[in-house]
Amino acid sequence: MRQPLPHDNVTPLADSTQTKKQQVAAMFDRIAGRYDFINRFLSARIDLYWRKKAIAHLEKSSPKQLLDVATGTADMSLLAYRLLQPDHILGIDISEGMLEVGRQKVKYQHLEQKISLVSGDAETINAPDRSFDAVMVAFGVRNFENLQAGLQEMLRVLKPGGQLVVLEFATPRNAFFRSLYNGYMKRWAPRLAQTLNSDAEAYAYLNRSSNAFPDREVFVELLQEAGYSNTCFEPLTFGICCLYTAQKSY
Repeated sequence: MRQPLPHDNVTPLADSTQTKKQQVAAMFDRIAGRYDFINRFLSARIDLYWRKKAIAHLEKSSPKQLLDVATGTADMSLLAYRLLQPDHILGIDISEGMLEVGRQKVKYQHLEQKISLVSGDAETINAPDRSFDAVMVAFGVRNFENLQAGLQEMLRVLKPGGQLVVLEFATPRNAFFRSLYNGYMKRWAPRLAQTLNSDAEAYAYLNRSSNAFPDREVFVELLQEAGYSNTCFEPLTFGICCLYTAQKSY
């Protein structure tokens, strides 16, 4: 077992006495009402392309029971239902504020019988072993308080042969794009968020947590150590995001 990762200790507020989990939940509760708008605005809607690409990796296996970890406002759950038509999707998140926004979106699309959103922690998933055909995480693993524990818990609830897909921000390898990306995330994204009446600190945390995240080959190694097989990664949009795929062995 590895020692705790530097990523695990990156928190929204360095001087807070709360745990990372508590801080992250409170942060997302604060921004929940504006999250979807700010997210689309700051990403120029590119995140929708990333999400569709991740879900496309699940099409061949036609999963019937899906788990959406760190579901937030249920973007991945709603898109996955539209593209895959599974029997049921369970979305979990530690932010009740984000879940409430997601529930309203699910209700608006009359999918309450197909998508359930409940309070839940990736490190202690309230489900039996081998419950899900696939697990999805979109921009949530960097918020785990214990990344290794979260990876192992998701593996536990996967059925043999089940697929894991993870989307997460990454640091571009190209020096030019890395400079542009870091400048945007460090200076402009927090300022724009503040201008749009959102929480600038949340987007400053996004930059810090993304920079500390063990991306690409290191994250694939962590997946392998957790027990996944057929692990790989694919950089997206100049390397500012990575799609990771893995499988639970039969």
